[in-house]
Amino acid sequence: MRFIKQGLFFVLLLIGLSSIANAMKRPVPAPPKIGAKSYILIDYHSGKVLAERSPDTKVAPASITKLMTAYVVFSELKSGNITLKEEVTISEKAWRTSGSRMFVEVNKKVAVEKLLKGMIIQSGNDASVALAEHVAGGEDTFAQYMNQYAKKLGMKDTNFMNCTGLPHKNHYTTARDISILARNLINNFPNFYDWYSQKSYTFNNITQHNRNKLLWQDKYVDGLKTGYTEDAGYCLAASAEREGMRLVSVVLGTESAKARAKQSQQLLNYGFRFFETKLLYAGNEARLSAKIWKGEKEAFKLGIKDDLFITIPRGQYKYLKASTTLDENITAPINKGEKFGVVTIKLDEDIIATRDLIALESIQDGGIWRSMVDSVKMWLE
Repeated sequence: MRFIKQGLFFVLLLIGLSSIANAMKRPVPAPPKIGAKSYILIDYHSGKVLAERSPDTKVAPASITKLMTAYVVFSELKSGNITLKEEVTISEKAWRTSGSRMFVEVNKKVAVEKLLKGMIIQSGNDASVALAEHVAGGEDTFAQYMNQYAKKLGMKDTNFMNCTGLPHKNHYTTARDISILARNLINNFPNFYDWYSQKSYTFNNITQHNRNKLLWQDKYVDGLKTGYTEDAGYCLAASAEREGMRLVSVVLGTESAKARAKQSQQLLNYGFRFFETKLLYAGNEARLSAKIWKGEKEAFKLGIKDDLFITIPRGQYKYLKASTTLDENITAPINKGEKFGVVTIKLDEDIIATRDLIALESIQDGGIWRSMVDSVKMWLE
């Protein structure tokens, strides 16, 4: 009886300690109140949404449009269809385009690299049109390119009518779609991304400053793009990296340039203060091995296809639990990349990630003798 009481005591003690540990978990407050039509804050690596309001509301994006203009041009550069040194003849249409400018001159030749910097740093509408015409022959055709890339990236609520963001009733996007575009731009074109952190650019003896004021206010901010029209309000897509954690915020439709910077900073600070991102498993790295029957080998390596990042409240990493489920009686031959199980990540009792476990190698049939021996073994088990 004494042992039963002692056992019960230890069980209760463990339950009590677990309750205390849970009670000591740092609470995560609600996101700051943001005076914008819509906004979203995501982790770049994991894609987890940390804060949002009306992220799927269709709004005018103004010059944030130029993130997609740049994405298309970067893609053309990467594929080798154009080069940075290639010269573009400035059309009268590009020269006459209204709004912000880099002040190119009609019929002059300007290198693609200079036009990109004029578009990214100075937000030049004239540079945007010149690039669109050079890549696609005309702005209308270039807008079709933009929409094709938007569809490919999964931007479900976006439609582009031009390359500048000048007002058009059928030109719209959402905070969520812009965050998708920003993640892909940073990931796919790291060699060009540095231009988004450049504070000023001089062309034709005219120096203009980047309109993203966070570049001066926060040393961790290194992009991305501002926008303003009367219809869109003041907008800002921003990105910052601290200690290996990168966040992307999109704030659309604020009342002033000061407000868009302040509210973007509040969102970024909130994300860095209360969340952390960890790389749990690297892609294509062996995590475990599994038995295989009738093969040239007795076991094969399993892993996940891509890096698995998770974003969780700060201080809760130790509460993560991983479990795996594997297929039974795996028989050769198998192909590299074939699925044979699942890994599940939980935080307490909540599932926060699942990934397929795939074969990291191909295993061929082991021949007649191996097939006969393993058939007997499988029958006996």
